[in-house]
Order: sequence, then C-alpha cells, then structure tokens
Amino acid sequence: MAPMPYYVSPEQMMKDRADYARKGIARGKSIVSVECQPGILIVAENPSETLHKISEIYDRIAFAAVGKYNEFENFRIAGVRLADLRGYSYSREDVTAKSVANAYAQALGGIFTQEIKPFEIEILVAQVGDTPDNDEMYRVLYDGSLQDEQGVVAMGGHAEALMQSMQSGYQPGLDLGAALRLGGEALAAADPERPLRAQVLEVALLDRARPRRAFRRLSDAEVEELLQGGS
Repeated sequence: MAPMPYYVSPEQMMKDRADYARKGIARGKSIVSVECQPGILIVAENPSETLHKISEIYDRIAFAAVGKYNEFENFRIAGVRLADLRGYSYSREDVTAKSVANAYAQALGGIFTQEIKPFEIEILVAQVGDTPDNDEMYRVLYDGSLQDEQGVVAMGGHAEALMQSMQSGYQPGLDLGAALRLGGEALAAADPERPLRAQVLEVALLDRARPRRAFRRLSDAEVEELLQGGS
C-alpha cells in the first residue's frame, strides 16, 4: 500500500513562508527614511563601504533594502534596467517610483506564492518631487504587498519600534540635520547595545534642489557634522 502523501494546507504554507521571511529580515540591520525640506533622506545601518543598501535607480528615484544582500541586489539591478528601458523607449518623465515599485511587488508576490523559499527582503522605492507634496515613498514587502508611505518609513529588525520613535518626533519641513538626527536617534534607541557612529551609517539624500540627478551620498564628515547639530 502506497503511503499517504504529506499534506499541508495552503494557509499553513503561506504562514510558514511569511514567518521564514520575517525572521530572515529581522536578522538584518535597519533602514529609516525621512521626508524633509531638502528632499528624502535615507539612513541605513551599514558598516560596509562597498556593499551599499541605498542606491540610485534613476534621475530622481532611489532604492533601499533590508535582508539578504544577494537577493535585493538582483532587484536593484533589475530596477535600473527597467527604468533605463522605459526612459529610452518613452521619455524620462515616464519613469516613476510607482511603476518600479509595482514591478517589484509583482515579482516578489510571484516568488512568495510559487517558489519553495521566499525572498528575505523588503524594499523601499522613493522619488523626490519638485515640492514636498509631490514626494513619493513605496515600501514593498517580502510577499509582494505594496504600501504607500508618508513622512517616515522604517524597515528591518526593529521596524515597529523605529516607526513609533520617529512618528513621535516627526513634523513636516524638517531641515537636513534635524531629519538625520531623528533617524539616527531612532536607530540608536532601538538597539542601545550598538551605539551608532557616522562610520557605520550609510546616508543618502534625494536632493530636490539638484536639476536632474537628485541622488547623492553623504560623506562620514557630513554625517558627523549633522549629527552634532549642523543643518
């Protein structure tokens, strides 16, 4: 007599995959993003000088991710190619954070439902506008869920605590220094045993004042000055 096939309900399978992905993401270091007067500031815990968690996707669009580096790096490359192709085929204005985030959501959703192992990543796609009202931030979860975020965003192992900390201190129109201190203090409070210094932070700004390519990285010296009270 043949043995009975092992059965797992779809609900339990999805729950197991979600738990697996969340645990993997929680082991990674966190990322926060803050809308501010100069643009959109993204701050990541990242001691590496070469393996970036924050990158440029297109003229005024940035990418940031937490989780397994090799998995989200593939998504970053795919996003750059998608943006380049769309900008070349149509126009540069047709490349938007929403279109890139939707493509990421569809891909992650397909992986989550069809593959044995889900990707252990969360992605942020941000686009700076001409005015703060036109800024956009989209958070793409491991299962393909897409969230439209405003003001502040937190991803990684301490996301809930980070969000609570930043929301309590956030107000529209922060200058660059205040935005960085808000994010840095939230990261430090979430894990007091690991004090944050400029050397272990990766910081980038989508600068709305720049004419075309808005993305720029902040040096350790700039970050240190801003954390000490500069604006």
